[in-house]
Amino acid sequence: MDQRLSFVTLAVADVARSRTFYVDGLGWTPTVDIAGDVLMFQVGEHVVLSLWDRAAFEAEVGGPIASGGTAPVTLAHNVAARDEVDRVLAAARTAGAERITGGTDREWGGYTGYFADPDGFFWEVAWNPGPVGEVVLP
Repeated sequence: MDQRLSFVTLAVADVARSRTFYVDGLGWTPTVDIAGDVLMFQVGEHVVLSLWDRAAFEAEVGGPIASGGTAPVTLAHNVAARDEVDRVLAAARTAGAERITGGTDREWGGYTGYFADPDGFFWEVAWNPGPVGEVVLP
């Protein structure tokens, strides 16, 4: 697995409230803005900050956010090809990661899976059929 971070995803209680803060308050320009669902910002040359609806976050990563449990944050590692998702997930398991989900086709057209590092932080390994930070619906 290359040493890089592609996405920082924060689970938020109210995407509209987050939009008001980041877009209206801070003047940031979203690259993806799906009302009530997700807001994404290009925050570096190859880094996206994603503010995602908490319920949708919990549904994809496989469980509710609990006090003392999984932090409402995922770190994402995007790969260039769909089959790389499975290879990176396997390498992470070999390195001692806990398997959270295997590779899964997503409704937005991508393919992702999750693992947890030794401290329980969730990593998403993702292949996106379009540019990083853009949603490409099938």
